[in-house]
Amino acid sequence: MKPSERLQSLDALRGFDMLFIMGFASLVVAVCGLWPNAVTDSIASQMGHASWDGFTHHDTIFPLFLFIAGVSFPFSLSKQRSLGLSTGTIYAKIVRRALTLVLLGVVYNGLFRLDFENLRIASVLGRIGLAWGIAAVLYLNFGVKARIAIAAAILVGYGLLSALVAAPDVAGAGPLTREGCLAGYVDRLLLPGKLYGKTFDPEGLLSTVPAVVTAMLGMFTGEFVRRQDLSGGRKASWMIAAAVALLVAGLAFNGVVPVNKSLWSSTFVCVVAAYSLAMFALFALLGWKFWQGKWLNFIAGNNFVAKDEMQTPYQRDLGRHTAVVMACCCMAILLLAATTALPVLAGNQAHLIRPVLITAAIALILVPCIWL
Repeated sequence: MKPSERLQSLDALRGFDMLFIMGFASLVVAVCGLWPNAVTDSIASQMGHASWDGFTHHDTIFPLFLFIAGVSFPFSLSKQRSLGLSTGTIYAKIVRRALTLVLLGVVYNGLFRLDFENLRIASVLGRIGLAWGIAAVLYLNFGVKARIAIAAAILVGYGLLSALVAAPDVAGAGPLTREGCLAGYVDRLLLPGKLYGKTFDPEGLLSTVPAVVTAMLGMFTGEFVRRQDLSGGRKASWMIAAAVALLVAGLAFNGVVPVNKSLWSSTFVCVVAAYSLAMFALFALLGWKFWQGKWLNFIAGNNFVAKDEMQTPYQRDLGRHTAVVMACCCMAILLLAATTALPVLAGNQAHLIRPVLITAAIALILVPCIWL
């Protein structure tokens, strides 16, 4: 497997994840609603988050993106060092990117409303910035064995805290409940402004610590994929084996610490890492020799974390068209949202208009993909 092919498979996986980030799940639910049955209902149920304990496909989108950002970093770092950048400059870039993501998350949450009392500080972007940034600093300062020990210590320590220590300000609530979890207590104690769930924030402070391991696992993968002494098939096989091991570990301890995205539980880290590794191995095995994944690369052509040092010339050209795809996706989402108002706007004709709107939404998603 050549380096360029490895990057293409990673970028295509990023594009697959971006489809769901930009609202593809809503399209899947709408299409499933056209032919309601046990199968489509089951598919549609996977397009939303688990209410607390449990796991759905939608719960993989965020951690997969963080994992991919981790995989990208060893390649990006190698490129920066080859350009002669100093360690101080590399640190500055890491800090700048991390803080920029945190700031963008706060802006998205309504910073410019200037209502600081009700401003939510925690965010998805903020977690990506902090988790990726901390993992990158650890990557620069520790070897593989030390980082494995750190990752294991975080997972074990956080798992024990989650299972054994309940919030001291909520009498009688279990440590693994929304009301009694220690992560919620830390958020109430330290996070200013508004929490997403009033008493708990799924992107809060304590639960960001295990998210660092998600980024670290991506970096371990990136290091492994850069090795030149193994064939592409062997690398994919080892990634699948690692995915199986992580899945077994996550399921084995699920009875002690349930898989829970809101808590970003230690078992959740293992399960989503297994999913991420398996997906990356699948995309790598495909090799993109016969179909270069142009429509997925199109969407992934301009990403924030990897920047131009991770992109091929082909991707940089495609990146200029990313706005077209995003605009099409936004229009598709608006059309899907309009279907909810049809009973009021169209009355008895709603059932005739709904398929037209959904078909148009599908076309808006697929046409720019097929175009490439």
